[in-house]
Amino acid sequence: MEYKNEKLEEFEKYIVGKKVAIIGLGVSNLPLIDYFYYKKAKVTIFEGREKEKISAEILSKINNYKMELYTGKEYLSTLSGFDLILRSPSCLPTVPELEKEAERGAVVTTEIELLMKMCPCQVIGITGSDGKTTTTTLIYEVLKNAGYNTYVGGNIGTPLFTKLNEIKPDDKVVLELSSFQLMGMDISPDIAVITNITPNHLNVHKDYQEYIDAKKNIFKFQNENGIVVLNYDNEITRKCGEEAKGKDIYFSSNYKLEEGYIVDGDTIKLCQDGLRKHIVNTKDLVIKGAHNYENICCVLAATATLVDQSDAIETIKEFKGVEHRIEFVKEINGAKWYNDSASTTPSRLINALNAFDDEIVLIAGGADKNLDYTPVAKPILEKVKTLILMGQTANKIFDSVKQEEEKQNKEISIYMAKDLKEAIELAKKYAKKIVLFSPASTSFDMFKDMYDRGKKFKELVNSITL
Repeated sequence: MEYKNEKLEEFEKYIVGKKVAIIGLGVSNLPLIDYFYYKKAKVTIFEGREKEKISAEILSKINNYKMELYTGKEYLSTLSGFDLILRSPSCLPTVPELEKEAERGAVVTTEIELLMKMCPCQVIGITGSDGKTTTTTLIYEVLKNAGYNTYVGGNIGTPLFTKLNEIKPDDKVVLELSSFQLMGMDISPDIAVITNITPNHLNVHKDYQEYIDAKKNIFKFQNENGIVVLNYDNEITRKCGEEAKGKDIYFSSNYKLEEGYIVDGDTIKLCQDGLRKHIVNTKDLVIKGAHNYENICCVLAATATLVDQSDAIETIKEFKGVEHRIEFVKEINGAKWYNDSASTTPSRLINALNAFDDEIVLIAGGADKNLDYTPVAKPILEKVKTLILMGQTANKIFDSVKQEEEKQNKEISIYMAKDLKEAIELAKKYAKKIVLFSPASTSFDMFKDMYDRGKKFKELVNSITL
């Protein structure tokens, strides 16, 4: 008998003729334009960019569908009287116009929340300040290679809401979830992973606590059958276990846990029933770095009830990492160049630095998220021979390093670059063993996004002639 998603069918009957607002024309919302048009909803679109910055193709579609479009700084001023509002992740539910509509009776949600509420199969969700994409991708690969029909979405992959009619009860859905997506949610994945929680996106969230609370939604609405994988080394995530309704599984690279997964020297181990079982030697892995070994612990914990451990290890051993995350680009005159454009926080830079033992020329800096760069100073002095800074955060990183230099009575070479091209020219001049591009900042001061930034870096490095 062919499976029918009754929740989806009910929703599609409900939205016929309903007033639907789509806020933001980002990747997750674009497929919704077609979907709601063909389901005969009355759609209005709101976009913070000016009209001339929206692609002609999208504008043509909106015009052909005869949908109203509001753009620019005051784009939400006419948001009133809607039945359903689909916000983009970057438009937080605390925006006054959204709060007002919610109080009036509108349903304010996101593409990802609708997906989770109507998904017929088990959902594995991953969040954290660092390591989300690598962990999500590897869980997806492990499940896929184990024979599951697996979908990946959220922050990566494709928007899955419009694929709900394809997803069956025996399939698996793996989602990378940001604080922006989790904020306001009242549903949690069946299996939840929090890699860590450190200060992030403080230029958007009103404070650190709001960011933490948003992250906690990934397990807050689980029942007793839920599973949450938590970082024991992180004080915030360690305490999350006290709030979990289901089973909590910890991982650690600093503690010999009684139960859970640990990184013990060169070995990843499972601690269970008073025993510590060897799972894999880190020397047998393609991906390197303590943070990646912790990500593997997450993967093993999240898939333990679904996949035979030996099968999972085979996939993990072959995994080469994710683009823009300590990605090897090219060797030039004996120096290896690495693209770590996904490094958007100080903690990610620290992880990247710790992945190398050789002398580093570091290119860092970018757009400012109101983060504290004091923690990067000591690792930079320990690992970096030449520091090249660019972007809005250049001075913040410079000041932190100079203060640490005074404390340690130590000095490294520091240069300021006006853009990425000049930074690479400087790096080429001083490169010996490792050149690492790890901005520790977002990309929006000079680039479209971190992917655009990483691609530009690779293009420039690959164009270097000997």
